[in-house]
Amino acid sequence: MSPLEIIAPLIFLVCWLVYEPMMRLRPGSGGELNANLTHIRSAWMHNMSHRENRFIDSQLMGHVINSASFFASSNLILIAALTGALVGGQRTLNTLHGLPWIERTEPFLFELKMALIVLALARGLLDFIWTIRQLNYCLAAIGAAPMITSAEQAVAYGQATASILNPALSTFSSGVRGYYFALAAAGWLLGPLVFIGVTLSCMALLVWRQLGSPAAKGVRRVRDLLDAVGE
Repeated sequence: MSPLEIIAPLIFLVCWLVYEPMMRLRPGSGGELNANLTHIRSAWMHNMSHRENRFIDSQLMGHVINSASFFASSNLILIAALTGALVGGQRTLNTLHGLPWIERTEPFLFELKMALIVLALARGLLDFIWTIRQLNYCLAAIGAAPMITSAEQAVAYGQATASILNPALSTFSSGVRGYYFALAAAGWLLGPLVFIGVTLSCMALLVWRQLGSPAAKGVRRVRDLLDAVGE
């Protein structure tokens, strides 16, 4: 293996493992998308606890569960396909070497590259499975919400339910990021330089979507309006 073939996956692993802690530790400038969504979801559960009819909340939760189930099913199909290619061994390698843009490599290194893609997708699959379980816990909490007459009890119940919902959807976001890093891992098939370039590009895209995208700015405005109403 060349030095680049060692450096490239190390850069990938650093980006993959550091991204989420980096977003959490970032000083609060008010622009981070997930932090603002956490605040908005907490407001949602606060309002849910004050409602007499919680049918709309259950409907929204069902939609989120369906989305997580769709991603989990897609991940499973991709993992099965890639595992089949990995098991194919030399036959798969010969087929890929017939493509002009695929870098020729040794069987062991090819298997390592394919395994990295499968690993990224498998991490996402586990995240989606855990998301679905947590969302079902949250749905049970919404369904069990009693008729609350005390404002203090309503606030406490909303906070308790939000403490289930927010980790669930944070895990969902982590699963979605698995697609980005699986795409970056696939760049290794084209060579270490392409691998590094795609990894850094995916990292930059994720950071931009969290901090500077129109969606991030819109979510921030929603949070500001909720804060203004709550004052």
